Amino acid sequence: MKITKVTPIFCDAGWRAFTFVKVETDEGLVGYGECTDNRSSFGLGGCIRDLEPRLIGQNPMAVEKLYWEMCQHFQQNPGGIAQKAIAGIEIALWDIKAKALNVPLYELFGGPLWDKIRVYWSHCGTYRARNPELFTTKPPLKTLDDIAELGREVVARGYTALKTNIIIPGERPRMFRTFDQNIDHSLLKAIDRLLSTFRKAVGDEVDICLDLNFNFKTEGFIQVARAVEPYNLMWLEVDIYEPEALLQIKQSTKVPICSAENMYTMKGYQPYLEKHAMDFCMIDLPWNGFSESRRIAALADMYEIMVAPHNYYSHLSTFISAHFCALVPNLKIMETDVDSVPWRDDITTELPDIRDGYLYLPKKPGIGVELNEKEIAKHPWPK
Repeated sequence: MKITKVTPIFCDAGWRAFTFVKVETDEGLVGYGECTDNRSSFGLGGCIRDLEPRLIGQNPMAVEKLYWEMCQHFQQNPGGIAQKAIAGIEIALWDIKAKALNVPLYELFGGPLWDKIRVYWSHCGTYRARNPELFTTKPPLKTLDDIAELGREVVARGYTALKTNIIIPGERPRMFRTFDQNIDHSLLKAIDRLLSTFRKAVGDEVDICLDLNFNFKTEGFIQVARAVEPYNLMWLEVDIYEPEALLQIKQSTKVPICSAENMYTMKGYQPYLEKHAMDFCMIDLPWNGFSESRRIAALADMYEIMVAPHNYYSHLSTFISAHFCALVPNLKIMETDVDSVPWRDDITTELPDIRDGYLYLPKKPGIGVELNEKEIAKHPWPK
């Protein structure tokens, strides 16, 4: 079997593009991967096309060999969109290999540790605040009462955990983003009101996470961490590119800290893990690839740190992350977005089987889902 074509595929995802990779072979087997990025879809597409000549004519079953050859191709510019392009292709190669052997992907690595995975409702309210025009059947987040109603919806739909961003309700609700990374008392009060409302709505049995992204510097993160201590968070999520600063934040609060979703490869994660700078280590499958993500999880396990996949993309990514979670002994919980563009369910042949706050493992060969390219074509990117 030989690789005959490697193609990036883009689909409108509202404020970004879903970015996929399609790998075709001379025996008719096709593999799909995902490497969705926030703002660099065409850069990713360019990297995928740069790698195609290196892959044409190669045996797709030699996944590890091809992975390291792709890494060598981008040896002088590792990480970033280059690593994401490599990851998307590598995932598609695993899809082909598992299909060729007629087994689910997790069977290639010794079989699953469990048959269902606890999931949390991620970006809870974020998309409804950011793109309300896509959610006309849902109440707009104009008041804290609307936030409370959203919390009750989480419980009614069977989820036992949620993650939200800093949402500011109003006539024009918004997700807070800052340029100068400063924080003030009014914002701390807004965060307090948001978490107080969610906690009252979902009760004490539902876990809550707050994602702060890159919004602050160290002192700002510390202020927020201390302010949210009364709400018994599962974790506070912090993005920062300095392990000592992250450790300082962790040591300043009783709230568990989750980080590292923006890191690449074991070498990128190691300084944070060896300092025990976080309580939970987040790993992005579409950005690191399947094998490297498993290596990162194993490294985290050496330092007695639990992991959770970063997964706010299409259903294809959710299936990929499910296979990863099935193989990881130090797994905490899996992220999934409930809200998305209305056509997300149409662009894959299968939907994740999520019931009562758990995702049940796919059973079909490969990743267990195909892209519906005809539906994707109806939602081109750019719009």
